[in-house]
Amino acid sequence: MDHSIRIATASDADRIAEIYNHYVAKTVVTFEEDPVTGGEMRRRMDEVFASMLPWLVAESGAGVVGYAYATKWKARSAYRFSVETTVYLAAGLGRRGLGSRLYEELFRVLKEKGVHAAIGGIALPNDASVALHEKFGMRKVAHFEEVGFKFGKWVDVGYWERIL
Repeated sequence: MDHSIRIATASDADRIAEIYNHYVAKTVVTFEEDPVTGGEMRRRMDEVFASMLPWLVAESGAGVVGYAYATKWKARSAYRFSVETTVYLAAGLGRRGLGSRLYEELFRVLKEKGVHAAIGGIALPNDASVALHEKFGMRKVAHFEEVGFKFGKWVDVGYWERIL
């Protein structure tokens, strides 16, 4: 299946929320526990764009099937060249290269914008996400034990970093 990558628009927010809510309801890859509305997703997208950072979507004939974006790592000004990266795919579309295409474009845009460090947080275990991050030269720099609690169990989080 052929996919194009483009900048997200406000009209994508409902579909992005739908993709994300699968992970909210069925997985521990996000620590969010309540579904997110399209309006809330639009607010989050606006915050990313106001920070002059990218929010990308992957699109096929069926519409938006995945997305990736970057947010400020921390609010204080000395962190302004560091971001946290995120990628999500519609359920069932993993391991087809789509996450790689999104991350490839995201890292290209981030480098173009002068971002110095990209950081990805991963709820563990998650072999697919670890493989994706390491494919793009990210290396594990931190491991926090039992920092999240979802679906009745404690979840570890690791952080991967790449200097662009």
